[in-house]
Amino acid sequence: MKYTVALTGGIGSGKSTVADAFSRAGITVVDADIIAREVVEPGQAALELISQHFGPEILLPEGGLNRRVLRERIFNFPEDKRWINALLHPLIHQRTRYLIEQATSPYVLWVVPLLVENNLQDKADRVLVVDVSVECQIERTMQRDHVSRAQAEQILAAQASREQRLAIADDVINNDGSPEIIEQRVDNLHRQYLMLATRAAQQETE
Repeated sequence: MKYTVALTGGIGSGKSTVADAFSRAGITVVDADIIAREVVEPGQAALELISQHFGPEILLPEGGLNRRVLRERIFNFPEDKRWINALLHPLIHQRTRYLIEQATSPYVLWVVPLLVENNLQDKADRVLVVDVSVECQIERTMQRDHVSRAQAEQILAAQASREQRLAIADDVINNDGSPEIIEQRVDNLHRQYLMLATRAAQQETE
């Protein structure tokens, strides 16, 4: 298995900013959110099963998944949430493993927003947490998603806490500051991960 660094952080923390910096350094980025969207695209078997289970109202007029309706269903009916997780999690896991194995960079950055919530930290060699203050998260979420403060606070409350994420972190990037600081921190971590990946590869061949 290729050396894998899991990147996580709460909503509005700036995971994409950090992931883009690693990508510019030549590192393959495998994003769990992108994979989750791909496995339910029109033409995929999972979308057909979802339509059969929930009925045609779960689809948009053009045939894609109506994510708003699905969110409401799984929020209000726990049994529907369990059903959708049982369907999608194995597909997402399979696709993730494939993309990680196909990567040609010395290590892989695996972006997993719900790493702590789904207890996936042991699937990675190292965990990198993008950390910001709660107030910063709220302000960024309100601005980006055009939601009220109460809605932003509700989203944060449904996620793992800042303390829970920091408890499993091997490395931390604080993203309260300027983008220049992020670039410098990523550059330092990139060098560290190259060294760790090389060492891990050597141990595998010994």
